[in-house]
Amino acid sequence: MSLKEKLQSVMEQSVSDCEVAGVNLLVEKDGEEICYCQAGMADREANRPMSRDTIFRLFSQSKPVTAAAAMILMERGKIDLCQPVSDFLPAYAQQFYCVEEGSIGEEAAGGSKKENISRSTDASPIIKPVMQPMRVFDLLRMTSGLVYPDEITMSGKQAATVFDKVDKQLFTKDAMTTREIADALGKCTLAYEPGSSWRYGTSADVLGAVIEVVSGMKFGEFLEKELFGPLQMKDTAFWVPEEKRGRFAAAYETVNNEGKNSLIRYEGHNLGICNQMEHKPAFESGGGGLASTLDDYMRFSRMLMQGGTLDGVRILQPATVKYMVSGELMERQQTAFEQWIGLEGFTYGNLMRICKKPQRTGYIACEGEYGWDGWLGVYFANFPQEKLTFLMGTQKKDSGTFTLTRKLRSMLLAEILS
Repeated sequence: MSLKEKLQSVMEQSVSDCEVAGVNLLVEKDGEEICYCQAGMADREANRPMSRDTIFRLFSQSKPVTAAAAMILMERGKIDLCQPVSDFLPAYAQQFYCVEEGSIGEEAAGGSKKENISRSTDASPIIKPVMQPMRVFDLLRMTSGLVYPDEITMSGKQAATVFDKVDKQLFTKDAMTTREIADALGKCTLAYEPGSSWRYGTSADVLGAVIEVVSGMKFGEFLEKELFGPLQMKDTAFWVPEEKRGRFAAAYETVNNEGKNSLIRYEGHNLGICNQMEHKPAFESGGGGLASTLDDYMRFSRMLMQGGTLDGVRILQPATVKYMVSGELMERQQTAFEQWIGLEGFTYGNLMRICKKPQRTGYIACEGEYGWDGWLGVYFANFPQEKLTFLMGTQKKDSGTFTLTRKLRSMLLAEILS
């Protein structure tokens, strides 16, 4: 049985078991496509099968794109990554953090899934002013102290209040913009003093606002001009126009009925991102707002793999790409990151995971591999030494990196590396 047949079989079994409604997979090695597979439905209710040009909500797989945008501005001398965020967003000038609030982990990689509190938060929190300002590199490393909403910690509750307001105004003339949301988050209590720890949160959304200020453009306009246009990523944007909606995947979630799993359509909105994505949003989320296809994202991945250039168009210099894909947390930050079950052996930098110790992972991995995933199950990994790219698309709530992802990538690497 060929590698493609093996991968196809596992994907079809996942659909049969109602693990996903549909899934597709694209793999390149040495700049050449070696495998494309698809199984199941992009939209079960419309009886529309998964296809190569299916458009997915990226959610957190938007983050590497936001990091690349920041690298462009750094390379041009428009931004110093060591600059305080308050140089661009005055709302971050006088901030406070919560002492010993409790550390937060997640059960699987990517997206903004429900968080698990790993330490008691019964004691009254102690609030202190920050002595070390939040810097741009803190946004790229998730060492800012900014968090996603939760119902337990002070910082999480305050972030939840912001996003409650975002959701209430989402379909009104007062829908909050990228800058307005960043400013509101800047008034929230931080989970820790910037640089002192690590926690997954809204850093990339704030970075999108910084990019707007520095570039003088809407975040989406900057991405179109500097990345999507030059890379010919024709189906990548913060919304899906009418003429493309026939290719837009539906999202699903798992429900359990009398011990048997099934899938139902998911129509909810998450973190200020409209599920339908049918209009240009006021909030262009650098942390999760993009939609794209596997072929479009492969062009972005290939650009990084080739040292910043694609089809004769240079986006970044090789030294910039090397910096972008080789980040590493400091020891005190890494300790917090390692609470995230499923990313053993990895570190984090420039809004991506980076594998440092593949022998510690729970699946076949390679030193130097990098990438990220998204809340609805899209997944991206580049393997520079192996000259390999792995892209997977699906749309199921609370997925990120899940069983199917690990199965497929381990099957692929077992054969490629043998």
